[in-house]
Amino acid sequence: MAFSSEERKRYARHLDLPGFGAHSQERLRAGRVMVVGCGGLGSPALYYLAAAGIGLLGLVDSDKVDISNLQRQILHATPDIGRPKTDSAVGRLRALNPHVRLEPHAEHLTADNARDMFAPYDIILDCTDNFAAKYLISDICVSMKKPFVHAGISGFCGQLLTVLPGKSACLRCLFPAPPPLSVPESSPTAGPLGAIPGVIGSLQAVEAIKFLAGIGALLTDTLLTYDGLEAEFRPIHAKRNPACPACGAGAKTKE
Repeated sequence: MAFSSEERKRYARHLDLPGFGAHSQERLRAGRVMVVGCGGLGSPALYYLAAAGIGLLGLVDSDKVDISNLQRQILHATPDIGRPKTDSAVGRLRALNPHVRLEPHAEHLTADNARDMFAPYDIILDCTDNFAAKYLISDICVSMKKPFVHAGISGFCGQLLTVLPGKSACLRCLFPAPPPLSVPESSPTAGPLGAIPGVIGSLQAVEAIKFLAGIGALLTDTLLTYDGLEAEFRPIHAKRNPACPACGAGAKTKE
């Protein structure tokens, strides 16, 4: 389907971009991305994916906007305090780009609903803030052979990894199990520095756009870390672990 006159103006910088152009923009328009988490990481990821013209964006978040979120969660504003994050997010994204279809899920992601939620989408972005959700997303995506982009932030630092299940290292290849329950999750008083999730969430959007457009090199088999204080990116190269409990030869597929 041809781009309308308004779409040609909206996406003019993409359409004129060498190595991208109309073919890649058409692939974005046909693309389907689910973002789990509409907070610090999800805010920049969703903004840039909507601006880029992704055809369908799924949003998953069961939380409501709190004033303490606003230091980093730029998808929300002061008048949104108390509103479901998915409602606030949908309003902002629809105002940014009315061509993008939005599918909000104002519910908690669980082992029971994750498969049905993920099924219609081409790629999943893990923009959550706790270990349980991250390992759930990784395990479900691996079992479904569904590509996903893992990310995490803490204090002044962040990391991300793109996973093509069956082809590249998954989260459990690098970290076989989450930290023990005795290790506390990051608390609101421990950060992060507000702009750190902006850096990492934006990179998640770049990975999703490259995947859909079929361009560039993805961050597969590479955990990219970022230290904001030292202004340093560092790639940590990895390989699939034959003994990985999720994607290794002896792993049991969870149906």
